[in-house]
Amino acid sequence: MRREWEAVLDSNRAALIRAVGSLTDEQSRRRLVPSLTTPIGLVKHCAAAERVWFQRTVGGLTESQCDGYARGDDEGWAVPPEQTLDQVIAEYEAAAARSREIARTAADGDIFVHYRRGAVSFAWICAHMIEELARHAGHADILVEQILATGSIAD
Repeated sequence: MRREWEAVLDSNRAALIRAVGSLTDEQSRRRLVPSLTTPIGLVKHCAAAERVWFQRTVGGLTESQCDGYARGDDEGWAVPPEQTLDQVIAEYEAAAARSREIARTAADGDIFVHYRRGAVSFAWICAHMIEELARHAGHADILVEQILATGSIAD
């Protein structure tokens, strides 16, 4: 079972990156919805989610010990103007690689305490991350399709 959820998780990770990979930096920052959601922001947010769930929750690291922003709030969507899409993708891939390393230390039934949700099993964390990444890869697919077809309606 473990191999199956690892494969699905990695498939969703790859789908997110594949969805945004054809964009320019400028295109990746286009906002087509009123929220903070942009293609580059989706990748940045998913890097933060990897850190929250694997580094902080499973790995037991403090927020300052994580390799980047590790809170589940609006700031996790913020991309500094000087950071390129390639840099955000590399940041996400590094966070995902660290998640894989940390995941190897846990068993499906292990219980961890999330700073907001409380006690959750490792299996629940993995299911949640599959859900999170699949949702955001789908968002990225739609946004990229709109950007490439029509451009931005709200810069």
